[in-house]
Amino acid sequence: MSGVTPKAQDDHVASIEQVERGGGVQGVQGAQHPPEDEALELINDLGHSTLLTPENNARVLRQIDLRLLPVMLGIYFLQQMDKSTLSYASVFGLIEKTHLHGLEYSWLGSVVYAAQLVSQPLVAYLLVKVPLGKFLAVSCLAWGIVLSCMPAANNFPGLLMCRMFLGVCEAGIAPAFIAVTQMWYRRREQPIRLGSWYAMNGVVNMVGSLITYGLGHINSSVFAPYQIIFLFFGLITVGFSAFILFFMPDSPLKCKFLNEEDKLIAIERLRMNQQGIESHHWKWDHVKEAALDLKSWLWFSLMFSISIPSGGISTFGALIIKNFGYDSFTTILFNIPFGAVQLVATMGGAWLATKLKVKGPILIFLCLFPIAGCVMLLQIPHTAANRGALLAGYYLISVYPGITPLVYSWSAANTAGETKKKVTTGIFIIGQSAGNIIGPNLYTTAEAPLYRRGLISNLALFCVLIVLCSMNMAYLFFLNKKHERQRVALGKSSTVIDASMDAVTHQDKQNSTLQAVAEDNVFRDLTDLANEDFVYVY
Repeated sequence: MSGVTPKAQDDHVASIEQVERGGGVQGVQGAQHPPEDEALELINDLGHSTLLTPENNARVLRQIDLRLLPVMLGIYFLQQMDKSTLSYASVFGLIEKTHLHGLEYSWLGSVVYAAQLVSQPLVAYLLVKVPLGKFLAVSCLAWGIVLSCMPAANNFPGLLMCRMFLGVCEAGIAPAFIAVTQMWYRRREQPIRLGSWYAMNGVVNMVGSLITYGLGHINSSVFAPYQIIFLFFGLITVGFSAFILFFMPDSPLKCKFLNEEDKLIAIERLRMNQQGIESHHWKWDHVKEAALDLKSWLWFSLMFSISIPSGGISTFGALIIKNFGYDSFTTILFNIPFGAVQLVATMGGAWLATKLKVKGPILIFLCLFPIAGCVMLLQIPHTAANRGALLAGYYLISVYPGITPLVYSWSAANTAGETKKKVTTGIFIIGQSAGNIIGPNLYTTAEAPLYRRGLISNLALFCVLIVLCSMNMAYLFFLNKKHERQRVALGKSSTVIDASMDAVTHQDKQNSTLQAVAEDNVFRDLTDLANEDFVYVY
């Protein structure tokens, strides 16, 4: 590629413009393909493409980050805060004052994910057909209203119903965020962005613990402390939904903060992903491929395996600390370092994945810490003299949130085709929801303070995760070899440089130009299995 002359490059650009104005991408064999992706329609409307340089890439990326990330971080902070209110409320008398017993408290944690599981087929369809910005605003408004109603529930059936509707309203947030990340960011950029909003789990455990500490000191003759917690965060969420509606764009093609030239740069930034940008056509052949693709079920298994410990620990985490022998307020304060470890693990894992351009080995590395933490909590006697060691073990377990966003980005980077992307996300979110349903039920208040059944099952599943990551890496290696053979059979070079995992250089503008003139599969809405130019990331 480095030997291309300026004249040859200009000829290639002219060829691209001629092909795109013709209403489709023309390959070397002369075959015509209809414009499947709306990005290609925009290029056709404007009559030209553009070239990506380090300078214009950095400028547009900065604009995208400044607009998207504050909104996404705010949404995810509120979602995790709203989910965590149950754990905080349990410390401030929820169980006693609403007369919960047996597995009832556990089911309040599980029912949210049961509702999310059932909702995923509808969510997958809506994410293809509905503008993403509007979808997120309405979802936020709905769950804020539900949480604001929870203070009126004073028994198990009422709380269960509210938590169920909370799950339905929140079911599309993580899938929508994955779709947003695929739509706006290069594969190199995705781990940090996915990690940044998922890191709100850690921020919630720090900031949320301090806020709850203050709310718990409010003396009210009308509301109990746990009711104040529900109402406070519910009303904030309702207000934030208006902010989302105003600031969250639907796509790079329809946003108002980018001018027409910058929209073309946003499109060109994603060319090397080989994943397209946006299409509102639901394709049943994509659904079939997602259902039959072994990768889909490996993502499902990974999410299921990490979500069982996640669901249990997130629901019972505060009670585990309290049973080390601390009072309610001290328990809340000791939850702050838990959040700090989560934040470091999530962003540290994302940084390593970006630096090393791999995800599987980083996931295996992150599993080692919670394995050690589970062993410590199982083996160290639960006495006052061992509080420090027990807390250290608990904080080692808190590395586990760094695993989930890496699985998100691993799947996002290895799936193409608009409908297939949404269906694949739905499949592994079902696995995540199922795991979160089971997780809290492996812990029961009757097993306090040891919670042996929950901790032993969590230990086993962190080991299972290591095996699943190894299997997935082997399968992705096999698929890359298969695509190499397909390219050779079509007369192409067997080697494709995955520029989506590298920093943008001046050479990229030549690479993307040459690739577009050849058989350009980028905007044909092809699935990853159908696109021989797709390179899988380990």
